[in-house]
Amino acid sequence: QVQLVESGGGLVQPGGSLRLSCAASVNIFSINSMGWYRQAPGKERELVAAITSGGSTNYADSVKGRFTISRDNAKNMVHLQMNSLKPDDTAVYYCNAKIVGAWVPNYWGQGTQVTVSS
Repeated sequence: QVQLVESGGGLVQPGGSLRLSCAASVNIFSINSMGWYRQAPGKERELVAAITSGGSTNYADSVKGRFTISRDNAKNMVHLQMNSLKPDDTAVYYCNAKIVGAWVPNYWGQGTQVTVSS
């Protein structure tokens, strides 16, 4: 079983920055892809950013140029650096792990709240 724990959320003013972290209970070398999703009130959960075991990244158009996903293999962690935050970034952010061929292909963290407001 893979456990994911998010941290780093909070309240920030527009234009500010936050760094989210996701700690995995297994070596992330064994995880094919890790990413961040978010869900705002009244909206569908959407992919924000993802990174594969090979280092390829993918970002939602709404966050390109502002957010950066990265990994720390030694600590089994994935981070999301969020800059130039906007009120529309307000959401619960969830860490996700995908393992190809596994009995359980998707794992989710419990989420961390990000609120961008004056």
